[in-house]
Amino acid sequence: MAVSQPGVPAGSSSTPASLPGSGHGRLVRWIDHRLPVISFLEHELTAYPTPVNLNYWWNFGSLAGIILVIMIVTGVVLAMHYTPHASLAFDSVERIMRDVNYGWLLRYVHMNGASMFFLIVYIHMFRGLYYGSYKYPRELLWILGVVILLLMMATAFLGYVLPWGQMSYWAATVITNMFSAVPLVGDSIVTLLWGGFTVGNPTLNRFYSLHYVLPFVIVAVVGLHLVALHQHGSNNPLGIERRGPQDSIPFHPYYTIKDMFGLSVFLIVFAVFVFYLPNFLGHPDNYIPANPMVTPPHIVPEWYFLPFYAILRSVPDKLLGVVLMFGAVLILFLVPWLDTSPVRSARFRPVYRWVSWLLPADAIVLGWVGANPPSGAFVVIGQIATFYYFFHFLILMPLLGKIERPRPLPISIGAAVLAAGPPVPAAAPMERR
Repeated sequence: MAVSQPGVPAGSSSTPASLPGSGHGRLVRWIDHRLPVISFLEHELTAYPTPVNLNYWWNFGSLAGIILVIMIVTGVVLAMHYTPHASLAFDSVERIMRDVNYGWLLRYVHMNGASMFFLIVYIHMFRGLYYGSYKYPRELLWILGVVILLLMMATAFLGYVLPWGQMSYWAATVITNMFSAVPLVGDSIVTLLWGGFTVGNPTLNRFYSLHYVLPFVIVAVVGLHLVALHQHGSNNPLGIERRGPQDSIPFHPYYTIKDMFGLSVFLIVFAVFVFYLPNFLGHPDNYIPANPMVTPPHIVPEWYFLPFYAILRSVPDKLLGVVLMFGAVLILFLVPWLDTSPVRSARFRPVYRWVSWLLPADAIVLGWVGANPPSGAFVVIGQIATFYYFFHFLILMPLLGKIERPRPLPISIGAAVLAAGPPVPAAAPMERR
């Protein structure tokens, strides 16, 4: 005889039908009725409706989440053996490499994981720019992504200082000194960052504490990013909204399998760097203990900061260089409003489709310039590349949105995938935004 629970009508169920009904399933249903975590995960990760036409460019979002977890786990273990003291930090890193069980593996995974994290996120953002994933109603989703990028940059810079090698020490000195260009309060900001009047032990302690905390702030913002994503669903290569059941499929198993394949390919590439090229993306001077009395001949940050470093050096005025460097990131917040085209995807924008590839090419040129001394032709090339970077966002994007004639959009995702009919112009302007 079935007995209904208090407050629950007989014959009704407050848990998903897919949850098991006996044995282990009864415990799951008991927990889920009181704390609906299982049903929430099932809805958001399994039954979550997803456009049918997502390609492999959409793998990089899940890859970014996976590498974030890897970075946090390895970072927590490394923190157990690291000593944040100016006299002991370098030796503690060497002890991790030599004496801690698999310490070399933990450090190489963490060190190369930072590079992979930035590479994945940069590709993820360029994909969003190409397919218009920042447009209505996903503006806040894009803004949260830029916030994540800023937090990543801060965390990576703080972590680069921790080995306390020559490049770590002098990179910290150069980057923190940039704030002295801020009128009136610049010197006070630098003193606050240093914890004194030079880069030293207080600086290292502050950077270590913040480097440990910020990844958990990133996790919180990633959570908001996912909530914003699931509010209106993923964008797709066509840039049009889902119109019916024929346009959607459940996330599992279709895209979980696709993500697993992408993860497998990534892990192979990642393993090549970890086991065969562990220091390829680093700088050899960072294996020399920090020496405030000896300046390296060429101070460079990690590769993922090189485009911004090139922008900083592209103008002779220190304050203007700092403004342009920070502006290169902050301008990304305005992208949803700088792009005036009613069409999302570059597939249907014949001019912007080609122009959009100039931006990653320009970023590569800036990175190449940033890796070389600021002299000769590198100065001129850096200035041209810096000019184009801001010209792309402030001039080209608004202008092309006004004068470009986009191609007609498909009537639906399903029709385009199945080639059920010829493309026709979308009826409502809202669908083309």
